[in-house]
Amino acid sequence: MGNQVEKLTHLNYKEVPTADPTGMDRDEGPRIGVSYIFSNDDDELEQQQDSVPDLGGEHPALQPYDPQLHEVECSVYYRDECIYQKSFSEEDTQPEEGDEGGGGHLSTYTPENLLNRCKPGDLVEFVCQAQYPHWVVYVGDFQVVHLHRLEVVNSFLTDASQGRRGRIANQLYRYKPLSPAVVVRNALEQVGCKDRDLSWRNSECFAAWCRYGKREFKIGGELRIGKQPYRLQIRLGDKRSHTLEFQSLEDLIMEKRRNDQIGRAAVIQELS
Repeated sequence: MGNQVEKLTHLNYKEVPTADPTGMDRDEGPRIGVSYIFSNDDDELEQQQDSVPDLGGEHPALQPYDPQLHEVECSVYYRDECIYQKSFSEEDTQPEEGDEGGGGHLSTYTPENLLNRCKPGDLVEFVCQAQYPHWVVYVGDFQVVHLHRLEVVNSFLTDASQGRRGRIANQLYRYKPLSPAVVVRNALEQVGCKDRDLSWRNSECFAAWCRYGKREFKIGGELRIGKQPYRLQIRLGDKRSHTLEFQSLEDLIMEKRRNDQIGRAAVIQELS
């Protein structure tokens, strides 16, 4: 029981367990996830981290961003169906021409390069070391709609990137997408929505809802009735993996994004 409590209390969010922590030994099958029922938008947390004043000390220079070094490979399952996958394996993705720092659809590009690749209705994921990924919906004319600091706003893609590299993220979720016109309309209709009127907990949930239209991406979109049909399978390397179970897709995405923010090395150390 002591080990289970330690595993739950390390999380940065305020959380409650979705099942009895004593109900399963951590070394015998998947361990439980957590419900982030009191958490704020993690993009807001990112802004708070970025706004910490410089106290004059020297900071080590960040290394060039390498997706395969920093990002966590994982798969998401609803019951037995894979609904999301991030993998750098050649078996799962094929390299693209001009690939830098990752294969196939996980290649990252500068914001200026992305402008030449994006089409209306595309989802874009901006990534950077030690930050939460930021998702946007490309709506055309070099502009995107995204959830930023607890408000849905319309911005130029280059401004929304804040200098981060990004990728077109259409292939990560395996749901059937809506038509590009509907995706754009979904996004534009929400511009100006903010604070308590928001139905999404972070930029990823908002962007994915625009593209797939599923209520599971919304706050409270699924009832928590004790069952845990969602599984987050985290790849640790050397054919090892670790599985977490969740009551809702919303909870799972919050944990997945936390892993993205702390980085691959920290996740592997945490689960060792």
